[in-house]
Amino acid sequence: MNAELLKGKPVADSMQEMLSEKSHELRKRGIIPKLCIIRVGEKADDIAYETGAMKKMAATGIEVDHVRLDLECTQEELEEVMKEKNIDETVHGILMLRPLPLHFDEKRITQMVSPQKDVDCMNPATLAGILELSQESKTPCTPQAVIELLRYYNVEMAGKRVAVIGRSSVIGKPVALLLLNENATVTICHSKTKDMKAIVKEADIVVSAMGRAKMIDSSYIKEGATIIDVGMNTDENGKLCGDVDFESAKSIAGAISPVPGGVGSVTTTILAKNLLSGIEKLIEMN
Repeated sequence: MNAELLKGKPVADSMQEMLSEKSHELRKRGIIPKLCIIRVGEKADDIAYETGAMKKMAATGIEVDHVRLDLECTQEELEEVMKEKNIDETVHGILMLRPLPLHFDEKRITQMVSPQKDVDCMNPATLAGILELSQESKTPCTPQAVIELLRYYNVEMAGKRVAVIGRSSVIGKPVALLLLNENATVTICHSKTKDMKAIVKEADIVVSAMGRAKMIDSSYIKEGATIIDVGMNTDENGKLCGDVDFESAKSIAGAISPVPGGVGSVTTTILAKNLLSGIEKLIEMN
């Protein structure tokens, strides 16, 4: 079986014209859209995402304000940056690359993000909007990118059995909620799940966001299943790869997203969409 390749670029391209037009209209009104990206350390996956985000913002007419902090920076230093960007009127959106190094209190930092500038639903108050099933609610970028990818390629979600591998508040939990909103039947698997392989093998759709390079091979996959790989890892040769062993999985899957070239390019498009929509909402409120 030759699995259908679920590339992200066509999905992103389908949204690009609308986003560029929105940015152009804002600039005509004297508003220069600006995203602040905060990165701590030099993790390869963070740098890869940052690079992709920068390219997308440039293509959409959105300026980027970089804050790059050393791995040894303190909680207090990071909190000062967050306070500064919250009150900076030239910054319309804040993206902090996560997860943070373990010596940070990430929960405290995410709670500090202004809901008006929270373009990736970092603040729990923003993330709670997913539960409302409201079209007005923001959705986190990567989980929403998974949904957009499935929609674009006409993968039926309603009534399907979905295995989400990973339970982080960044991807696993929110993508499970979004899939529930699409009427899928969702099982979340994690490090304490017993016989995870058997559970995943029953799924019509597998969304992997566990952060372990090439762990999911063909033995986990039901024939004809759709595989969405959200993992951003590096392999033994230092090359970017996903959670899924692509060469093994493509022989049995019906469709599969590659890494790189899959979810990531859609994620940065959702990031631009959230930022521009947030500016438009503020204009309406004023």
